[in-house]
Amino acid sequence: MNEMWGESTVKLRAENAARGQLFDEGNYAMFIHWGLYSQLGNKVDGKTYYGIGEWIMNPRMAGIPVEEYKNLAKTFNPKKFDAKAIAKLAKDAGMKYIIITSKHHEGFAMYHSKACDFNVVDATPWAKDPMHELAEACRAEGLGFGFYYSHNQDWTFPGGNRGPTTDEKGNPATFDDYFVKKCLPQVEEITSNYGPIEIVWFDTPGNMPKKYVQQLVDVVRKNQPNALVSGRAGHGLGDYQSLGDMEVPHKNVDGMWESVDTTNDSWAYAWYDEYWKTPKEILRRLIACVGRGGTYMLNIGPRGDGSVPERAARSLEESGAWIRRYPQVVYAADASPWEHALPWGDVTVKGNRLYLSVFEWPAGGKLYLPGLKTKIASAKLLLGEKSSAVPYESAHGWTILGLPPVAPEKLVSVIEIELAGEPEVDPTFGVDPDIGTEILADFASVAGAELSQKRWMEKFGEWKSVHHVHDWTADAKATFEVSVLEPGDYVVSLTYAGEGRLVWGVDVVGGEHIQNQQNSSHNYQEFPIGWINFPEPGTYAVAVSFLEGDPALASLKSIHFAPAR
Repeated sequence: MNEMWGESTVKLRAENAARGQLFDEGNYAMFIHWGLYSQLGNKVDGKTYYGIGEWIMNPRMAGIPVEEYKNLAKTFNPKKFDAKAIAKLAKDAGMKYIIITSKHHEGFAMYHSKACDFNVVDATPWAKDPMHELAEACRAEGLGFGFYYSHNQDWTFPGGNRGPTTDEKGNPATFDDYFVKKCLPQVEEITSNYGPIEIVWFDTPGNMPKKYVQQLVDVVRKNQPNALVSGRAGHGLGDYQSLGDMEVPHKNVDGMWESVDTTNDSWAYAWYDEYWKTPKEILRRLIACVGRGGTYMLNIGPRGDGSVPERAARSLEESGAWIRRYPQVVYAADASPWEHALPWGDVTVKGNRLYLSVFEWPAGGKLYLPGLKTKIASAKLLLGEKSSAVPYESAHGWTILGLPPVAPEKLVSVIEIELAGEPEVDPTFGVDPDIGTEILADFASVAGAELSQKRWMEKFGEWKSVHHVHDWTADAKATFEVSVLEPGDYVVSLTYAGEGRLVWGVDVVGGEHIQNQQNSSHNYQEFPIGWINFPEPGTYAVAVSFLEGDPALASLKSIHFAPAR
């Protein structure tokens, strides 16, 4: 999929407010995957196929032949589709624009296309164009609107990537046939017939030649000069970077970028998939994206009848109610100066104000903030429009905030810190004295081994990723720099994968060494190694080494520290 997604592009943040303003300042959007595949819901001929439903035609899913798939249009009649309700849901969720599938890889146009009659008006008994309704509903709610368009893959049109290789007369069909007859005119249609568009979200360019991508971008520029083009257009011709599916970064990312995610594990509706993200998890991932400097686009997959799964809607509405109380945390907010999450939550910034989103309320009544160098003017615990002063003190480069024993918010509590100037921070990871601290391998300095990103699918199309240290040699080290406020003993654990019993070592550089043997599996699991001691406050280097076992399969994901009490 890395090849299909194409090389990403990173450009500077939009300076022209008329172009990309909702993307740059809104930081939150709705993605919608909806098409013929939605009425199947991942069940074909009584058999359930687990994975992303919009790929149901693919041989790795149900392998539905082209003509059989096209016949689905004869029964597509989504009478419960309600554009106004969907736009209202996005608005209530706190989202600033909606991007919907105008044509996915299977080639069915969810709008009235004159370029190809395999579309929702000409090929179905419903015979309506839902995109006109949704575009109007978005404008009524003050939301932006845009289209997803699969420009390279088309599995049902002759010449499209992974599509038929001959036309209806049996003549050979080339990609140029598909591009000229369908792709280019359809992009002309979606950028001409639905009013102002916020984004044209191209997908999976694969090996599509640059000349074709350039023509599509030129059409967007001509018809929608204020619209952005997604980074997945290909060849660096997009306006911003789009990360891999379902990927929320752990480090700050420069430039203008988005994370695309979904409310459960599938993009399109799958009848069995009830693993919904809770309101708190939606907020955690949203604030993580804003805190890393980007935008979060979260998908819903309506059913074949057009209705939105109720549990997805509930999570969106509940998280949206929180955003209405704390809009300053999300909108027009900048990245955290710590450049990563903290053990209790995350930080976003507006000018000289820090917004601390506390997901794990400290039971001990103290919240520890490492590395803040700028003087504090005030600290307040927010409760909607109300606030109360928070006492604070400094010690050894840490700020310690005094908090009530019970969190004021059910989902996420917010502390506003006003600084005397621009925030200046030492981003070194702090070992929290109360809450367990996990430091991912992304942040290690590695010698004698490899540090890289690994992606895999749990189910077909359900992407997971990890940065891991692997290919260990005899003298290899993964070294983590940490700041310690409270000296003493800490329990150290490692999260890793491998095969058989493995021996790992952990050293406080210049201090004590511990090592232990634990089992392993192909799944990443946390295993305790032992106690180590930090004798006094300060900055330490902690090195992890692989001592015994199969180094070809040993994969380190993170190190954990917890107070030994």
